[in-house]
Formats: sequence, structure tokens, C-alpha cells
Amino acid sequence: MNRVVVADAGPLIALARIERLSLLFELYGSVVVPEAVLAELCVGSDRPGARVLAAALAKAVIEPRALPPGCEADLARLSLSLDAGESAAIVLAREMRCRFLLIDERRGRQIARRLGIPIAGLAGVLLAAKQRGRLASVGSVLSALARQGYRLSDALVAEVLRLAGEPHRPGQ
Repeated sequence: MNRVVVADAGPLIALARIERLSLLFELYGSVVVPEAVLAELCVGSDRPGARVLAAALAKAVIEPRALPPGCEADLARLSLSLDAGESAAIVLAREMRCRFLLIDERRGRQIARRLGIPIAGLAGVLLAAKQRGRLASVGSVLSALARQGYRLSDALVAEVLRLAGEPHRPGQ
């Protein structure tokens, strides 16, 4: 297994929008993204988080990577049920035998798991950050994500807060 983390766009954008993208790099070093995910990041735009993502690209902590030759059939098959970024991230994660694929989209997680790709979601990254002393409160970050429109189920939020040893307050 490789120590590389491959990421889909959603978690990167979410962390960038709340200016917490650095948590990923503190925990795992650089993060590899396929070119399709890079396009979804819209780093040249004025969207929330784009400046933070552009800075991470400039520092090479987000590393764009082309898909290896011969992946076209797998990519086409995955693209029948997933968007281009998710499909490419799954293909790249499998090809690189990554540490894990950072993805929150349910269908993408199911497919990656079925293909034997280790996965983690943003909530898991937040728990790891707290366990390693990089984050004082998971709840405050989850609240910031919710204010930015990043949706995690109430059950997941409650479980993450329980695992983090933090009280769950409805609406958090």
C-alpha cells in the first residue's frame, strides 16, 4: 500500500471554504487529485475557497496527476453512475494503491469500497485531526461546514461527535 491520499473535489472544497484545508496536509502531507478533480476545484474562479485551493496548488500540497494509460474503459464504466471527478478519483486511487480515497459522496464510496479501495470521509479526517492534537473541536468545524452548505447526515454528525468525546447539540 502506498502512503498517498487521493481526493475527490467535495471534501477539498469544503475544507477550503472554511479555511481548514491545511488539516489535510498536516495529517497526510500532500494530496493527489486527478485532472478531472482539479477542473472541479475551479481554482481560477472567485468561488469561496478558490484562493485557498490555488495556494495549496502553488505550494504543491495538492498534486494534480494524469490517469495512467489504459484506464479509459474503467473510467467510462464508472462515469455511467458517477461524475467525472469521482470516477477519475476512484480510478487513480485504485491504480496508485493509495492509503485512502477521500470521498464523501455516497454512491462513490459504495463503488470504491466494492473495488477494494480504502476510503475515508471528511468526518474521519476531522476525527484523526482531533486525535492527533491538530484540532481542538470537531463540533466547531462541523458547524462551520454546515454553515457553508456541506451536508452530513445528522446520524453521522452525532456519531462523529460521540467518537470525538464532544457533546451533541441538535442543529449542530
